[in-house]
Amino acid sequence: MAGEESLLAPTDQYLKAGIHIGTKFRTKYMEKFIYKTRPDGLSVLNLQKIDERIKICANFLAQYAPEDIIVVSRRENGWKSIRMLSKLTGIRVFAGRYPPGILTNPHLDKFIEAKIVLVTDSWPDRNVISDAMKIGIPVIALCDTNNQSNNIDLVVPCNNKGKKSLGLFFWILAREYMKKRGMIKNDSEFKATIDDFTDE
Repeated sequence: MAGEESLLAPTDQYLKAGIHIGTKFRTKYMEKFIYKTRPDGLSVLNLQKIDERIKICANFLAQYAPEDIIVVSRRENGWKSIRMLSKLTGIRVFAGRYPPGILTNPHLDKFIEAKIVLVTDSWPDRNVISDAMKIGIPVIALCDTNNQSNNIDLVVPCNNKGKKSLGLFFWILAREYMKKRGMIKNDSEFKATIDDFTDE
């Protein structure tokens, strides 16, 4: 298949993880990422566009030191993935509820400064998006076909609900981030497997 070598993961790996399977609902904004609608009504995202956006996301994040990044996943299916990302890269993560004000209120014990935020779903993770807006830092969001894109600086279209899909996304992101930051020299030095990022 042409362009296979330029993808961040082999096509069959993407397909197996279901990273391209959307929902039955589609927002106007996400239409440009949708490749087709299946007979069962589910929208299918364009793999090429998913891959392109993951590349942009990795390049964008690689401009920041791990301690300047916060990754948030209210959705449980992303917890193992983001914890593994944190373990490998040192990026700070919130698995579960993000307590509002952490980024905006210096008087809180848990106050932290960040320069960029990544969320696994803009709806459940809206608290952190609203905090990021208040302090004017960029927001990257994984968006399914049913997501709105308000207040998001970079949308990464993908199935942001499935464990396998999130596992694959964060596995690729960890590898690319580490390469771009010089933590590893190449893919072969990246020892983590997709299973390390994916809940059974």
